[in-house]
Amino acid sequence: MQQMPLWKRLVILVLTGWGILAALPNAFYSRVELHNDAQHAIEAAGGIATEEQAADFALWPSFLPSALMSLGLDLRGGAHLLAEVDVADVYAQRIDALWPDVRDRLRDLRDEVGTVRRQPSDPGVLRVAISKPEGMAIALAKVKELAQPVVTLTGVGSTDLEVTAQGTDIVVQLSAAERAATDSRTMQQSLEIIRRRIDEVGTREPTIQRQGDNRILIQVPGVGSAEEVKQLIGTTAKLTFQPVIRQTGDENTTVGPREKLMPDANTKGVFYVLEDHAVVTGEELTNAQPAFDQNGRPAVNFQFNPSGARKFGDYTAANIGKPFAIVLDNEVISAPVIQSHIPGGSGIITGNFTVEESTNLAVLLRAGALPAKMTFLEERTIGPELGQDSIDAGKRAAVIGMIAVIIYMIACYGFYGTLANIALTVNIVLLIAILSTIGATLTLPGIAGIVLTMGMAVDANVLIYERIREELRDGKSPARAVELGYERASSAIMDSNVTAIITGLIMFFIGSGPVRGFAVTLMIGIVTSLFTAVYLNRMLVQGWIAWRRPKSIVV
Repeated sequence: MQQMPLWKRLVILVLTGWGILAALPNAFYSRVELHNDAQHAIEAAGGIATEEQAADFALWPSFLPSALMSLGLDLRGGAHLLAEVDVADVYAQRIDALWPDVRDRLRDLRDEVGTVRRQPSDPGVLRVAISKPEGMAIALAKVKELAQPVVTLTGVGSTDLEVTAQGTDIVVQLSAAERAATDSRTMQQSLEIIRRRIDEVGTREPTIQRQGDNRILIQVPGVGSAEEVKQLIGTTAKLTFQPVIRQTGDENTTVGPREKLMPDANTKGVFYVLEDHAVVTGEELTNAQPAFDQNGRPAVNFQFNPSGARKFGDYTAANIGKPFAIVLDNEVISAPVIQSHIPGGSGIITGNFTVEESTNLAVLLRAGALPAKMTFLEERTIGPELGQDSIDAGKRAAVIGMIAVIIYMIACYGFYGTLANIALTVNIVLLIAILSTIGATLTLPGIAGIVLTMGMAVDANVLIYERIREELRDGKSPARAVELGYERASSAIMDSNVTAIITGLIMFFIGSGPVRGFAVTLMIGIVTSLFTAVYLNRMLVQGWIAWRRPKSIVV
């Protein structure tokens, strides 16, 4: 009998050892989970740890793997929300932002178009009146210069603005092609921001996907309530830096045109009159990290991109000695006086923050502002007791299935059935290790995939052992029968498993939700089954025969 090469045996042993180590954290799920959460929180706080976080971090050795199989909503419980994105908000914001450009262009044509005034209009529509109707054609041509091509496959040849004349008014609104492109961008941006916000606070494996034209499905395992998720993703985190006109204690203070009255977030009864125009916005923010100010109080350091840094630097240089409001979600969180020119685009947000509040603010600022308002149409909190019932049922099914397979293999193949059972155990360990390493989410259908994998794993051993029996009946020696049994059964094993993988791929790409979870577990299980049945089990059987050198074997 030709022995398996040494390098192959070493590879098999290394992979098996890795699988045991990688799967080990799942045997101590709660402890490792607390360790991971504490590690994430400490990293987010810049290495600062509370006593509780330090205690949780010490629950698991840092030199061991700590990746866990994430449990889906059906196993762990959590929050289920369905949100609708108000894409019309974005139309209004785009059109409102156009007014200064339209005004400046028409002012250059004062002799031809006369005075220019913005008229009341519906959201998403800019209506501008000119006093000289005879200049309408020139005015329309000038405003149309603001239009840009729509960069989408369906909008080829279209521009983003629709500019028309209605009496003495110029009406500007987004074109149909641009509205469609804006809808797509808004939904994609909302999905990404929601995902970043949830990921930033350490929640594992959320399901965040688009449903229909303007709805987003959000499922977050392991949170206490849907309200927690709403508070996290519902915050717009709209950051602006605006000039302060004056401070007042009267919430009914009359403000002038292009001015806003905003409350102080830290002091009740204090209000600020601000210029409506923001010098810099959170969209130009590139980074935000929790920190401490010169007095040791929690704060947030921030950094602008080049354009934001230039505007911020120019403004601070020209307004030394004047207050400057940092506004978050229409509340003034800080209004420091500019002491000197601030070049480089770096700064610090101070306020009456706790460490947790400064950390959460940095998270929200890094994630960016939601592009549009979200309305939650459906929200459910799934209790952990329901998930525990599913886990218990899945465990029972897996244990019963494994016991049945072990008994069958020993009854049919004796000692060699025991070797197959060892390979089966390693197969399940490797499956768990891979699921943990790639961060896949285990759902109830995934448990069904694991149970099915156990049956498929021994199927390969049955083919091999039956083939060995045939070779023994033909008078082959034990060593030769084993060698031929593995060689001649391999093609049938490979063919059956390839067809199963193709089926799994079809389920993964066409299916969704539970079907995809089942497909992932199934395909990984097929790969691990091939490894353990064809390679690991062969190494065990050949090693046993080479050691004992039996004159005959009973398979």
